[in-house]
Amino acid sequence: MDEFIQEFLIEGGEILDQLDRDFVEFEKNPTSKELVARIFRAVHTLKGTGGTIGLKKLESVNHVGENILSRMREGKLSVNASITSALLKMIDVDRQLLATVERTGEEGDMDLSGIIQSLSAMLTAVESSPPAVPVPPVAQVAPKVGEILVERCAVDPVSVAEARESQRSGDSRLIGEILVQNGAVPPNAIQDALQIQSESHDDSVASSIRVDVNLLDKVMNLVGELVLARNQILQFTSNQKDAAFLSTAQRLNLITTELQEGVMKTRMQPIGNIWNKFPRVVRDLSNASGKLVRLDMEGSQTELDKTIIEAIKDPLTHIVRNSLDHGLETPAQREAAKKPPQGLLSLRAFHEGGQVNIEISDDGAGLDLNAIRAKAIEREILPSQQAAKMTDREIANLIFMAGFSTAQKVTNISGRGVGMDVVKTNIEKIGGTVDVSSVRGRGTTLKIKIPLTLAIIPALIVTTGGDRFAIPQVSLVELVRLEGKAAESGVEMIQEAAVYRLRGILLPIVYLNRELKLTPKPDSDGDGAINIVVLQADGRQFGLVVDGINDTEEIVVKPLRKQLRGISCFAGATIMGDGKVALILDIVGLAQRASLAGEASGHVPAAKEELAKADEKLESWLLFRVGESGKLAIPLSMVSRLEEFDRTTIEHSGNRQVVQYRREIMPLVSVADALHIPAHAVGDGPMQVVVHSTGSGSVGLVVDEILDIVDQHVSVARKIDNACLLGSAVIQQHVTDLLNVPELIESIAGQGRTA
Repeated sequence: MDEFIQEFLIEGGEILDQLDRDFVEFEKNPTSKELVARIFRAVHTLKGTGGTIGLKKLESVNHVGENILSRMREGKLSVNASITSALLKMIDVDRQLLATVERTGEEGDMDLSGIIQSLSAMLTAVESSPPAVPVPPVAQVAPKVGEILVERCAVDPVSVAEARESQRSGDSRLIGEILVQNGAVPPNAIQDALQIQSESHDDSVASSIRVDVNLLDKVMNLVGELVLARNQILQFTSNQKDAAFLSTAQRLNLITTELQEGVMKTRMQPIGNIWNKFPRVVRDLSNASGKLVRLDMEGSQTELDKTIIEAIKDPLTHIVRNSLDHGLETPAQREAAKKPPQGLLSLRAFHEGGQVNIEISDDGAGLDLNAIRAKAIEREILPSQQAAKMTDREIANLIFMAGFSTAQKVTNISGRGVGMDVVKTNIEKIGGTVDVSSVRGRGTTLKIKIPLTLAIIPALIVTTGGDRFAIPQVSLVELVRLEGKAAESGVEMIQEAAVYRLRGILLPIVYLNRELKLTPKPDSDGDGAINIVVLQADGRQFGLVVDGINDTEEIVVKPLRKQLRGISCFAGATIMGDGKVALILDIVGLAQRASLAGEASGHVPAAKEELAKADEKLESWLLFRVGESGKLAIPLSMVSRLEEFDRTTIEHSGNRQVVQYRREIMPLVSVADALHIPAHAVGDGPMQVVVHSTGSGSVGLVVDEILDIVDQHVSVARKIDNACLLGSAVIQQHVTDLLNVPELIESIAGQGRTA
């Protein structure tokens, strides 16, 4: 019996989750016969199966709900908010009963009299009301055999409907028997239909099986050990010359990689498994707060590792509740602000750069940055002078501080200053980041970036003080190596803070050996080079100086023992190919340890402020070539991205070249054609494009070659009688024309309108 109960608990949980979604949808679409029939069948299954295995309380409460749904199915009762709320309360009671059974093996002593009386009162009110205008009964779904016969054109639908009507009138024969005896179909057609039905059932059963999560975890751990063994063999083969052995090792590498991908897919689940709960959450909260809310969800099929799914479930639920309570206004407030009375809450998920991006946005009132700044000063979180200098983004991110809240009153939804700090902490525990942006009066967007999986990750292996460390690639931005004179003068000291100027941006520098108190090893090359790993932590970049950079490889993450968990700069450990252990660096913890992340930047803002004075006259420029020898430059601030497009992906719209780029159609503008420069011979290589973004979209400027990025004070030495050029200047000892990008785009657009 225990086996049956365990199976029912799993199936019952799935049924209840589906009922949550179906009831919310049914409230929006009350005339759907298919929905009410599906809900009725689900509740009937819960009642029947629960009674069969001895769950009498579950049977009794669902019996009353089934009677109400039966009246709906017959057209004698219409759905409304109060009925939906009562039936949803019944679903909540079912969920509590199943949880008690799972925990104790019994239903417990929960008092169900209240919910049963509430549902019975609704049923009594329907039955005691005067007879309504007769409504045709909801058409029953034809049995599977009848559907198959109609699909195979073996019988007409009218005959199937007549046979079904005979069954409703009391005929106990199967529908196949009725059709054969009425002469509507030959016996062999019924046999074929039964065979198809049987095969269809077998296929549906065989297409999926339930597997215990612990078994999957065990298989995943074994695959992790196999990956470690694979890495050891590959390291051993680097010094081998036996062709047969090398071929076998390569074959093992391919099989291990495919096995690893296959096992990881078994743990992947769509994020929709979490999102499916939100329509019910939004429905209940909107009714409680008197707000009108439309929930849009995009990318629900985006897949994540099961452990990640479990880790982000509560943070996402809290963000949704917070957005509805604090973000969206009441209909009256929205109409006063000339907005539609119904607010919009949208969820979007997509893969990008080996990570999953989740965006939760609303079109509500937005964050009151002045109130946040004032509250931070009032609670002495920040001194007033520092708060005045902080950017809007930095002020907005104060909502993630523990206990921080600007709510005027505490509600049963939110406002106690508890939650957003937990959201940030839980997301960072799984290697993710969370950021908030807001426009007053227009809405707020929270952006979450999280890794696909935690079990096996790509990492950069570095060495410091003779020890190896792994840096997760999700935190890696780029690698910089300074040699010769650049190594001597590249790293500057300003107010005791080490900084490096990377393309005009001041980059704080952290020495890994100093943070870990390791003795640096002498430079084996003897050239005094400096290796800088540029990392992203908590929305900020910094450079990590290491002794050496080895290679990238996939590593198996092993959790740290409790003795080491308190060290903030380590996220775990891994076993390298030679069998030795390497610690995995926690980039956020390392930044906090070095006083770079969050508000504890200390001397860095002061250093940045001091250097900014020297940078006032410097500007970053992108240099590129057009034609045989034409050199041009545009301010780097006008460049969104540098891209290369395969020429086969270029299409035409009207008389313009276009390319599909980031979910939009981006027009391409040839700089050579616009400036009437003789075109350079076009080869088979990729097309180099400078992407310039405007408020209305992106435009691609086609050039022949990207040359360099320089920081230089540029003064126009010669004016040019061409509106598309600002003039000429000397950059890197070469005469360079300065491109007037807005004028160039406008002139091309004007030609298109004239044409």
